[in-house]
Amino acid sequence: MEELKRTKVKELLYSNPGADVLAKGWVRTKRGNKQVKFIALNDGSTVNNIQIVVNTELFDDELIAKITTGASIGVKGTLVESEGDQQAVEIQAKEIELYGECDPMKYPIQKKNTSLEYLRTVAHMRLRTNTFGAILRIRHNMAFAIHKFFNDKGFVYLNTPLITESDAEGAGDMFQVTTLDLANVPMHKDKVDFGKDFFGKKTSLTVSGQLEGELGATAVGEIYTFGPTFRAENSNTPRHLAEFWMIEPEMAFYDNYDNMALAEEFVKYLVKYALDNCMDDLKFLNDKYDDGLIERLRSVIGIPFQVVTYTEGIKILEDAIQNGTQFEYPVHWGTDLQSEHERYLVEKHFGKPVILIDFPKDIKAFYMKQNEDGKTVRGMDILFPKIGEIIGGSEREASLEKLEERIDELGMSRKNLEWYIDTRRFGSVPHSGFGLGFERLLLFVTGMSNIRDVIPFPRTPKNAEF
Repeated sequence: MEELKRTKVKELLYSNPGADVLAKGWVRTKRGNKQVKFIALNDGSTVNNIQIVVNTELFDDELIAKITTGASIGVKGTLVESEGDQQAVEIQAKEIELYGECDPMKYPIQKKNTSLEYLRTVAHMRLRTNTFGAILRIRHNMAFAIHKFFNDKGFVYLNTPLITESDAEGAGDMFQVTTLDLANVPMHKDKVDFGKDFFGKKTSLTVSGQLEGELGATAVGEIYTFGPTFRAENSNTPRHLAEFWMIEPEMAFYDNYDNMALAEEFVKYLVKYALDNCMDDLKFLNDKYDDGLIERLRSVIGIPFQVVTYTEGIKILEDAIQNGTQFEYPVHWGTDLQSEHERYLVEKHFGKPVILIDFPKDIKAFYMKQNEDGKTVRGMDILFPKIGEIIGGSEREASLEKLEERIDELGMSRKNLEWYIDTRRFGSVPHSGFGLGFERLLLFVTGMSNIRDVIPFPRTPKNAEF
């Protein structure tokens, strides 16, 4: 069988009939009668299967019986024009090699309409389904497109640390990293003696690479990070993970309007890349889960985003309440908008993506540049249909005096931030940046409704399997 070089299913489906070929993959289905069997074979290169036509007279009954859903096989045969209307070509089998059997009574994902909820309980096997094959391929393409976008613009890819002593968001919801013996924790003056720990201080998994990213931007001009981040929030919503991936560009000499323009260009580029390179998978997800998916993706790239101040957004929401709209969470100036508020602005009021700017400084992070009114900061959030916030960013405070005042005002410890403050002491420049949650992007691009279904192995409260 190895005389022939294996051809992937994706290539076979677009090949001309007539040649002998070798295909390898996993059996999706087997049907037929005593004389002929039809095997749907998939190797993960595409959401589409290739049909294998098996004349049972040429093969042992025992071998045919072992070819069940989930089994892996290699098939050598002739690529011929298909008699069915589902595909252009199929393989007339000459040789079949069984690589791995699969007990049909125990195989956990053989049912055609297995629920997404059930598949999360067998996440080590769900990747073999059409749905998660499509999601993995789209995830790969989006990761590649992210690197291509920034590379083509001359950005430098910066690897920021996963272990840190600083809390970039000021939220405090961080996973601690320690080698201390938790059954015998060293103490000093009734406090944990972190001097005995591996790093000699209290350290945690990062919630963001932004602060370190700013160091890179003030050295090489424009950088981006792309890596895992961690939040120890006890949240079980369909939009939260404890471990997720973030893309965080930081740009020297960008004001917030430059920042907004880059973010809009970036997200439109990614959506267009998905439409141009993932259409088979998008069509599958559109037909199976969200029949408005492709139309929604196309609508995003064809229109300018609507820029709205936070104050204007609050007025729109208050007017909506006056006119009978009901929200679960209250709305007034100074509140942090919830997903339901963001989606109302995008889906009901404007009918397009929205860039919300100029937030109250009391609901935003310490590093955001303050506006002249003393009440608001130059933040910007991009809001998308079905998702709400997909990008959050700001112009960063470049003034040493104002940054120090804000840190003191919030009662933050200066001890772990002196290195960050140094960027304002030595050659400070106007600079901006934003963060895009990779899984939030994938929710939008795939049409999935739960963020646990766009990452291979979700990490959530009480769940760290596999």
